[in-house]
Amino acid sequence: MVFVRTTPPRPVDVAAVLPELAPLARAAIRLHPRPGAPSVEESSVGGPLLWPAEEPWPHCEASHLHVDSGFRRSPADVRLKRRMQARWHRDHNGRGTTPEEAAVKERNAAMLAERFAVGPPPADCPVPMLPVAQLYLRDIPLLRPPGQADLLQVLWCPYDHDPHHKPSTALFWRSATEVVDILATPPEPYEVNGDGYLPEPCVLAPEAITEYPNSLGLGPQMLLSVEDWSRWQAAGVDVDGSEHAHCPRDFYDVHLADAPGWKVGGWPPWGRTDPISRYCAVCDAQMVPLLTIASYEWDGGEGHSWAPHEEQAAADTTGHCCGQDPSQPTKVEVGSTDNMQIYVCPASPEHPHTDLIQ
Repeated sequence: MVFVRTTPPRPVDVAAVLPELAPLARAAIRLHPRPGAPSVEESSVGGPLLWPAEEPWPHCEASHLHVDSGFRRSPADVRLKRRMQARWHRDHNGRGTTPEEAAVKERNAAMLAERFAVGPPPADCPVPMLPVAQLYLRDIPLLRPPGQADLLQVLWCPYDHDPHHKPSTALFWRSATEVVDILATPPEPYEVNGDGYLPEPCVLAPEAITEYPNSLGLGPQMLLSVEDWSRWQAAGVDVDGSEHAHCPRDFYDVHLADAPGWKVGGWPPWGRTDPISRYCAVCDAQMVPLLTIASYEWDGGEGHSWAPHEEQAAADTTGHCCGQDPSQPTKVEVGSTDNMQIYVCPASPEHPHTDLIQ
């Protein structure tokens, strides 16, 4: 079933109010991942991958000695916890564990005990990576795959890695028609370092939008234009009625610049750090954003103006319980509820990628 998510129109046309910013407009595609049951033939977040049976599944070869075991849970336990929380959300009087859930919990514990019967795996044992996203070119035309490839697959290790305390990522470009025999049961890690590193399987509703740079990425003269209150007032923007009445720059960043949430392309969501240019390790070209992996689809407060039309009522609701926040459909949480951006070389997507927490 095809579903649609539509970003509400921005409060003002940036290019009309600030023509000097028009050349900085960038195309982006909001993915709008929502829980579902995607197949290997579909674009997805956290769904099954169209992976060749004859191709080895990627493993993280790094040591995981530094990982705090207090945060580790098996993928099966994380999924069970989420199912229980979803049931509690639907039925506030249904707390506790059903017989079926108790059986699953017992089975999970038995499987884990069997795996660890001879002791836990060594810290330097390769860890199977987890699917993060699968994107078909037919759904995401902003992708610029190499050669005849029409499919991008992104995976990560479910543990933090030094020096920046984030999952290590792997990218694979392939031609879908060349995959004949599909790997039916990919390996999974024994544990994940926190629930936020196990994406919930989600279907996508790709939507093309236009973005502008965060104010941190603007030059001094353009920043002065953004901060010129009279420019916004002349355009009929009710800045006075906004919580940003004394800071048009905040109004611009929150409502007009770069969209929150999972997306392909667009501009970086600076804020955790000042803008940092990334350069290709092979050809020294300045790298461009490929994929934003977001902890949340929209921000609280005025930031939920980016929530789709179809979910404005849910975005306005406060007091979400049982871990059922509509702005966090993927259950992914990176950094301190931040974003991870994957960058690629514009000259060749096959050159090594890099990533950055923002």
